[in-house]
Amino acid sequence: MNMGISEKKGFQPLLVAVILCIGLVAGYFYRSAKTMNNPGISPSRNNVLLEALDYIRAEYVDTVSEKKLTEAAIIAMLDSLDPHSVFIPAADLKEYTEPLEGKFSGIGIQFNMQNDTVVVIRTILNGPSEKIGIRPGDRIVKINDTLVAGIKMSTHQIMRKLKGIKGTKVKVGIKRFSVDHLVDFIITRDEIPLNSIDVSFMAEHGTGVIKISEFSRRTYEEFMNAVDRLNRQGLKKMILDLRDNGGGYMNAAVDIADEFLPDGDLIVFTQGRANPRRDLYATRKGRLENIPLIVLMNEWSASASEILSGALQDNDRAMIIGRRSFGKGLVQQQVELSDGSAVRLTVARYFTPSGRCIQKPYSHGKENYFDELNQRYQNGEFFNPDSIIPLDTLSYTTKKGRKVYGGGGIMPDVFIPHDTSFVSPFYSKVVSMGLLYKFAFNYSDANRVILSQFNDPYSIEKFLTGKKIFNQFLEYCSQQKVLASSSDLKKSGNYLRVQLFANIARYILDNEGYYPLLLQIDYGMKKAIEYHMINK
Repeated sequence: MNMGISEKKGFQPLLVAVILCIGLVAGYFYRSAKTMNNPGISPSRNNVLLEALDYIRAEYVDTVSEKKLTEAAIIAMLDSLDPHSVFIPAADLKEYTEPLEGKFSGIGIQFNMQNDTVVVIRTILNGPSEKIGIRPGDRIVKINDTLVAGIKMSTHQIMRKLKGIKGTKVKVGIKRFSVDHLVDFIITRDEIPLNSIDVSFMAEHGTGVIKISEFSRRTYEEFMNAVDRLNRQGLKKMILDLRDNGGGYMNAAVDIADEFLPDGDLIVFTQGRANPRRDLYATRKGRLENIPLIVLMNEWSASASEILSGALQDNDRAMIIGRRSFGKGLVQQQVELSDGSAVRLTVARYFTPSGRCIQKPYSHGKENYFDELNQRYQNGEFFNPDSIIPLDTLSYTTKKGRKVYGGGGIMPDVFIPHDTSFVSPFYSKVVSMGLLYKFAFNYSDANRVILSQFNDPYSIEKFLTGKKIFNQFLEYCSQQKVLASSSDLKKSGNYLRVQLFANIARYILDNEGYYPLLLQIDYGMKKAIEYHMINK
């Protein structure tokens, strides 16, 4: 999850805190540049911190690493400020920035780890692997003559071996079903796009759906390409899905808002102690100004997602459907340090057009801050809007005079509860043991040739229904000693069936196979389509 960033050079409630601690450090950047040589950043002449460092270096009982001490001091300082000011070691900086840059250098495959083996799920179109004949279903057994199968290597370790500088080569040993020996391929690494739009497709009645996972440097370009595709299919209305979108570059969110808003409408403004107020307005005739719009969001929608939804809500341009967003309204600025590391420092707050700052409180420490979503869950807010505890009683008004509130996220216009209606003891066991995903992968892998004949998810669904694959899945669960009662199937059967078929379709057609089938059980999306139908 990446929270909106200003660049400068130089349901599992128990998991929420962990996920957010990892994801929210990415921040939200301005696009500008500073280094530590900037005249605005000068060392103090009487630096107690340096005095302490000199004393430790000279007198400590054991040998110490000055680098480790310095990094620990920087981390502790930033930790005392706010939850989103962070230090990024030089070794990690590239990995932090790649998702927001929208590209990396690698071999161009998507893979899964199955039975401790790298299995190619798909190759990137026109990427290095596709060009030399790597196929979905291939097993990568060796990388540069080093065995990587059967030795419990992590996904992260595999990725580090496959990634590299553009133009460099990597040798992979492939096990292919039709060949009885390893086949060696030498792949020249190249730039691989990282898509920030998960999917775009036409739903019912001319309603186009675009799901954005984060706001990277390439998101606006991806978004407009998706709009072009939907227009060719008869786009009349749009659903913008920002659920689970943790943010990214503010400029990407602003550019997308500009397409929906008329010239002169305020989109967002930022302000900080050392950063004067900066207003960003819609600047041109947007291509989507007359398209009816609904925005979906939830508690994991943050930062740049909240900038976009807040701008559309305050200007009465879109209906917001879902649950209260995360509440991240701080602006980070990245400064590169002399050793290649970086500091992302909070330098301003952002405000929606009506003047709302939607940043939730963080004065009680990081642990409390990142646990706040768990508290919402425990308080019942995920299920009932009446359980929402107001953090800011000051009201603001939209362009048409509707009341809205700040301090703790964007409140939706229409509340959608967290759906648990399908959860049964059988469902819980299936999920905890990963049975659905294992069966979906194994079936797709074994039947790839047959399934690859289908070009759309609905044909795959029809085929799987005819083959009674769901019954085969239940038998598979039974073999794993996970039995379904009639009441389990009444409650969870349809949900599991749709998820199973959608996951099989995803292995063949990627997200274009997954999300259209998932519509059948996506309560929020169904409600959004329903509201579009009502408000023709």
